[in-house]
Amino acid sequence: MTSTDALPVETAQLPDEGNVAAVVADVVAERAGHLFGLMGNGNVHLISRLTRPGFPFTSARHESGTVAMADGYYRATGHIAAATTTYGAGFTNAYTTLAEARIARIPLVLVVGDAPSTGPRPFDIDQARAADAAGVVTLVATPDNAEAATHRAFDLALQTVQPVVLALPYDVATAPPSKTKTLEPLPVKATWPADPAHLDRVAGLLAAAKRPLILGGRGMILADAVAPLQELGDRIGALFMTSVMATNAFASPWDLGVAGGFTRRHRLEVARRADVVFVVGASQNLFQTRYGTLFPPTTTIIRVDNEPDPGNLPSAEYIRSDIHPFVEGLLGRTAAASTPTWRDQVPEVASAEFRSSRPSEDPTEFGPDGRLNPRAVVSALDRILPAERSVVMDGGHFIGWAPMYLSVPDPHAMILVGTAFQAIGMGFGSAAGVSIARPERTTVLVSGDGGGLMGLADFETFLRATRRGVVVVLNDSAYGAELHQYAVKGLHEQAMLIDEVDFAAVGRALGAHGTKVRTLADLQQLQDWLADHEEGVFVLDIAISQKVVAEYMAESVAAKG
Repeated sequence: MTSTDALPVETAQLPDEGNVAAVVADVVAERAGHLFGLMGNGNVHLISRLTRPGFPFTSARHESGTVAMADGYYRATGHIAAATTTYGAGFTNAYTTLAEARIARIPLVLVVGDAPSTGPRPFDIDQARAADAAGVVTLVATPDNAEAATHRAFDLALQTVQPVVLALPYDVATAPPSKTKTLEPLPVKATWPADPAHLDRVAGLLAAAKRPLILGGRGMILADAVAPLQELGDRIGALFMTSVMATNAFASPWDLGVAGGFTRRHRLEVARRADVVFVVGASQNLFQTRYGTLFPPTTTIIRVDNEPDPGNLPSAEYIRSDIHPFVEGLLGRTAAASTPTWRDQVPEVASAEFRSSRPSEDPTEFGPDGRLNPRAVVSALDRILPAERSVVMDGGHFIGWAPMYLSVPDPHAMILVGTAFQAIGMGFGSAAGVSIARPERTTVLVSGDGGGLMGLADFETFLRATRRGVVVVLNDSAYGAELHQYAVKGLHEQAMLIDEVDFAAVGRALGAHGTKVRTLADLQQLQDWLADHEEGVFVLDIAISQKVVAEYMAESVAAKG
């Protein structure tokens, strides 16, 4: 027996200590509040090092869910998260959710196993090139840089507001670290000071406007500019709107809600009367501008952002500037309006009736095919679901209704996943991350049947991760987006249809409560459950009409011709 064999267990070196994986794990523990992952040969030492002392870790059932959970965690908190998969198939299974995070600009670190440093094995692929194809940077941990490279991954993700991959070669993970190598500091991020001439001109335009409207997006939130922008709007009597990623940021009775394809009809009629629109930190993409029809051509639109102008709306004047100092500069140049403002002309905007979730668009209970009208259903759910809630939406046609009719406490509580990459199937994983991030809120996952079936592996993960939640499946027995874009043009619909699945029954099999909903009266079962249960998950499988088309989809179809 060697001297090492004779050591007591508590003092012997454990297999997840004293190696590069342990160094990486220790930095992850320092920089992230949670690790989301799925264990495999390439990351087992990393995970063991973190879970042994009790660092928070949640396992997905499919690698797609690992990045989806980290993505959801960030969207719900604004705090960076970490995910991990093994090499090869583990990495490629997470590729779609990684691409979504990149296009949606979600800062997270994905630690992946990788091919040995000595060369690829027959089953290895070039993961760095694959990540690069999605626009994601890969850093490689080595024995002499593991600590520095891991810190660099987090720093780079935060600075660029993008995901970063940290690769852990298979043979390096268990190698002893050598002398720590330092890395050159990241280049200082460029700043864009507010130009006094631009400030003077924009302040003048806003002061002269008879019907000013301020539209804020996610950039406004990242710049911590909500409060000064709201003060600016209150001084000049402006109305507000937001992008969907900034929902309810202003928390003002003068907020017309989400701008674009999710805008309620009566709110859109008011917004289109604006003569000057000041857009702050919003991209003005096609959906947000209703394919260029959100405002009339005569409206003056000024957009301020510190990001390059994507040129989505040629009619908008673009000013590149850091957002917070620009808004503060405007405040210093803007006095309170002394004459009646637009708010005095439209007092109804601040009324409870105007802000009601009841649909003016189409309040009937059933669609033409006898199945439920999703507008009526989601509007009813707004009055039934707890107000302190996080609403998470998977991708699909059904996303047209929740942002229109479901209110949320703040922007971090309205979470759309998959829309950046035009993907479905991320809902269960994303909602699990949101549940972990905000356990004090009821997590409401709104999914379609197509995306729900695609992401079914992490239904169980959501149930395991959620203290109190509601799954709402708007089930039209179809891939609705394709049905409304292509079947109407004469394409054969067989592949667009889905045999009806009862997700409530699936949920009950996994340990949840739930019911199939075919009338609005059936929602009473959810109301009763919420009254009696402080914990658990209730699944509503709602049979909605195939004949009701969401407003944003109708705009898209009309624009494409």
